[in-house]
Amino acid sequence: MRQANNPAAGAAWTRRAGGLAQVWLKRWRGSALLRPRLISVAHLLSGNLGNVTLMMASLAIATRALGQQEFGVMAVVLTIGRVCERFVRFESWQPLVRFVAAEEERGDPGRLASLYAYGLLLDIAGSCLAAILTVMAAWLIGPLVGLDPSHVDLVAIYALAIAFNIRGMASAALRLAGKFRVLAYIQLAGCLLRLALSAILLAGGAGLVGFVVVWTITQIFDAFLFNLLGFRALRATGVPNPIFADKSDLPGRFPGFMRFAMSTNLSSMIGTVTHEMDTLLVSTFAGPKAAGLYYLSRRIARVAQTAGNMIQTVIYPDLARLWTQAGGTALRQLVTMLQMTLAAMALTAIGACWLAGKPALDLAFGAGYAESYPMLLAQLVAVMLTLHAAPARSALLAMNRPTHVLFASVASLCAFLVAAFMLVPRYGGIGANLAHVAAGAAAVVITDTIFWRTLRRRAAVAAVAGAEA
Repeated sequence: MRQANNPAAGAAWTRRAGGLAQVWLKRWRGSALLRPRLISVAHLLSGNLGNVTLMMASLAIATRALGQQEFGVMAVVLTIGRVCERFVRFESWQPLVRFVAAEEERGDPGRLASLYAYGLLLDIAGSCLAAILTVMAAWLIGPLVGLDPSHVDLVAIYALAIAFNIRGMASAALRLAGKFRVLAYIQLAGCLLRLALSAILLAGGAGLVGFVVVWTITQIFDAFLFNLLGFRALRATGVPNPIFADKSDLPGRFPGFMRFAMSTNLSSMIGTVTHEMDTLLVSTFAGPKAAGLYYLSRRIARVAQTAGNMIQTVIYPDLARLWTQAGGTALRQLVTMLQMTLAAMALTAIGACWLAGKPALDLAFGAGYAESYPMLLAQLVAVMLTLHAAPARSALLAMNRPTHVLFASVASLCAFLVAAFMLVPRYGGIGANLAHVAAGAAAVVITDTIFWRTLRRRAAVAAVAGAEA
C-alpha cells in the first residue's frame, strides 16, 4: 500500500522492470543457440497445429460416415500396416544425422552423397518388406483381431501406402539443412487433400473401402512431396544426388552405420508393441468397436506427443554437434531446457482435457465417442512421461549410445506388456492406456538415470585428463 502511495517508489520499480526487460531482450537477440531454435520450434508447432486440426477434421468425418463398428475396422486395418512398417523399417534419419554430423568436418560431398545413398537403400528395402509383411499379417492374424476375410483386401490396399512411404533419407536432409519451416508445413498439403476427399466421400455416402483408399492415396502423396523437398535440400547444400552416388562397399566405408541403424530399428520394433500393436491387443480382447474408441484416444493424445517430437526434430542435430564439438555441459543445458518445455506443454494438454474433454469429443466426433474420455485422460499422462524421457533418449543417440537406448526401450516394453496383459482383458481399452503410463514411468527412470550417469562419467574423465595435463 505504501508503494502505491509513493510515486518515487513506483517510478523506481518501473525503471527496474524496464531494465530487466532490456537485459532479457539483449540476451534473446544475442543468443546463438536458443533464439534460432525457438523460432524453428514455433514454425514447427504452428505447422503441427494445422496438421492436427486437419487430421482431426478428417477423423471426425470418418467417424460420422462409418459409425463406431466400421471405424473400428478401419483403425485395425491402418494399425496392421503401421505395425508391420515399424517392425522392419529402418529409422535411417537417426544414423544419418549422427554420421553426417561427423562427416561434415571432412567436407567431402562425394562421401556425403554415398552416406545419404546408404540411408536411401535402407529406406527402400524396409518399405518394400513392410508392405509384403502387411498383407501376410492380415491373412494370418486378421480373424484374431476381429477382421473378416473380406477385410484382407482393405489391408492390401493400404499396403501400397506402406511400400511408398520412403522418407528417412529425405527427413535427415531437411533436418541437417535446417529446413524446419519446410518440415512444419510439408504435411499440410497431404492433410488438406485427405480432408477434401473425405468430405467428398461423406457427401457421396461412401463406405469403408472409400476411406481406406483415401488414406492410402494421401499418404503416398505426402511421401512423394517429402522426398521431392528432401532432394532439393541436398542440392541446395552442395551434396550430389544420392541416387547417382558411389554405392560400392558402403558398410566398409561407413563402419558402424549399419549397427547403429539396426539398433534404432530394434528400438522402433519395441516401441511398435506399445505404440501401435496396443490397438490390435484391444481389438483382440474387446473387439473392433472398443479398438476404434481406443484408437481415437491415442490419436488425439498424439497431438501433444507430436509437438514434442517436433521440438526434438529441431534439437537432435544440435545435440549430435554439441556432443562432438562442445561436450557435456552444453548438452546438459539443452536437454534440461527441453524437458522443462515439454513438461509445460503436457500439463497444459492434461488441464485442457480435464476441463473440456468430454463435451469436445461428443461435439467433434459424434454421439457415443465421449466414451473415450477416460482413455484420453490416462493417455495424456502417459504422453507426459514419454515426452520427459524423449530428450534424454535423443541425447544418448547423439552420444553414440544406441545400445543404452535399446535397453531402456526393452525395459519400457516389459513394463507395458506386464501391465497390458493384466489390465486389458479385465478393463478393455483403458487398461492399455494405463499400461502406457507404466511404460512411460519405466522409460523416465531408466533413460534419465543412464543419461546423467554418462554425463558424470565424461566429466570425471575430463577432470582427470585436465589434472594430468
